[in-house]
Formats: sequence, structure tokens, C-alpha cells
Amino acid sequence: MSQLNETGPRRNLRLLVAYDGTDFHGWQRQPDVLTVQECLESAIAGILGEKAQVYGSGRTDAGVHALNQVANFKAACPIPCENLKKALNDSLPPTVRIRDVQEVSAQFHARYNVRSKTYRYRILQAPVASPFLCRFVWHYPFKLNVERMAAAAKLFEGEHDFTSFAAAEGGSADESLSNGFAAPALLPVPPTQAGVPGPATKTEAAFVRRIFTSRILRRARVSMLIYEVTGNGFLHHMVRNIVGTLIEVGREKLEPDDITRILKARDRSMAGPTAPARGLYLVGIEY
Repeated sequence: MSQLNETGPRRNLRLLVAYDGTDFHGWQRQPDVLTVQECLESAIAGILGEKAQVYGSGRTDAGVHALNQVANFKAACPIPCENLKKALNDSLPPTVRIRDVQEVSAQFHARYNVRSKTYRYRILQAPVASPFLCRFVWHYPFKLNVERMAAAAKLFEGEHDFTSFAAAEGGSADESLSNGFAAPALLPVPPTQAGVPGPATKTEAAFVRRIFTSRILRRARVSMLIYEVTGNGFLHHMVRNIVGTLIEVGREKLEPDDITRILKARDRSMAGPTAPARGLYLVGIEY
């Protein structure tokens, strides 16, 4: 381990991180599995000679990628930011890259200061998936009604209870609400009967998110559909469950207007399947 552990003022350092999530068990450090957070903390400890806890803007799932994940840590680090970026990239595996390092105010927190996030999900419609793409897209070479999908995507905009699109096990939020505070712990909500919503509770309020934009983009030249969504926070599996439901609309198994009915039902069984993690990217964060 490096011996740079010198007494000095503690700096708050903000990292802009890109990673291929295929080989990682998500962002958050967990025992006995490889995670992006652990990878970064190990590299920092090796360079600085001290342990530092790295805070990310949110927890990406196993297999999910990031182009612009934001993280921060505090340490008595005498290394200039540009040199630290080089040292980290020399220490990290090639599937994790530090795109930028900046010193920021002591009050900055990568998770609690988030105002909005943008995710993209890529669906490859080409008959054959290139081996250089297959880790980074959902290969779905079947016919889809893209116009119907685009109409359905717009219905997610606004503030809604996304219980129907949360993880079936009632997983935790990504804790990136625009009010700057962590979301309350989520508890499973019992399914409603016949899709009829029951009275709202404090627990159900934890599933409410505001979506600013939700749209389908088409890249015809490369046979790619992209679902892009920006919101003040996202539940566990929420984007992947939305994509799985949009696919059902594109297959004409659901009507676009069914999105409103599914949202009101607050029942996970009413929505479509969970799309594979490999097509999902965290692409932007606003503070």
C-alpha cells in the first residue's frame, strides 16, 4: 500500500465514473462479491494509504452500466486532481474509468444533492447482435410497434405512484429524491384486487416519483431503439420494468392507455416483465 497517508486538510473529491457493469454485482459494496464501490475504495486506499468511503449518486443493479456516475469521498489527499485521475485509472480494472476528478465544497454529497437522473435503455432490433454489442444491449429482433411505444412512454411523465413498476420484492429506492434527503425504507404493498387502487398510505408515498421526460428514440441506421427517462428518483428495477412493459405495448399485448391503468393499480403483477440489466445505462445526473 502507498505511504501517502500524510497529515493535512481533508478534501472532498468528486469523481465522474464510467463502468461496464457486466462483471460487477452492482454499485453498492457487498460481502464476497465484486462491486464498483469496493473497486474504487480499494484503488483509493492503495494510492493514499488510508481508507475512504466512496458515496455514489445511487445504486445501479448488477449488470447495469454507467457513462456518468458521480461519486465523492473525503481524504487528506495531497495529489493534484489530474494526477489522482491518472493514478486511479492506472490502478482500476479497464472496465472502470475515472473521467474526471474535482475538488468540491465540503457540503457536496453525491447522493443527497441529486436533483435529477437520466437513464437510457438500448434495444437492438437487428437480426444478429454483434459480439461487440451483446453485453450492452437487449437484443430483441422481433417486430415492435414503435409508435404505440412512444405514445405509452409519454404517459409516465408527471408525478405518479410507481408501485406497479418497483421490484416485486419491494426493493429499496435509489435514494435520489430532489429534496436532498434519502427516501424512506420501502415495504411491500399488498396487491390490489382487480387493479383497483386502495387508500394511499405513508408506505405507498415512498413509491412516488416525478418523471420529467420519458421518450422513445429510434436509430434506424443501426436498428436501435432507445428508451430515455429523466426523473427525480427511481425505484429498484423501475426503469427495467417500464421497458418490459413498453415492449408489451410494442407487441400489441397492451394498449398505450393501459399505462395509466397500471400506474393506478399499484400492483406489480399488472405491468410487464423486467428487461435485462445489460441494456441499461446511467447517463446523466443534475445537481
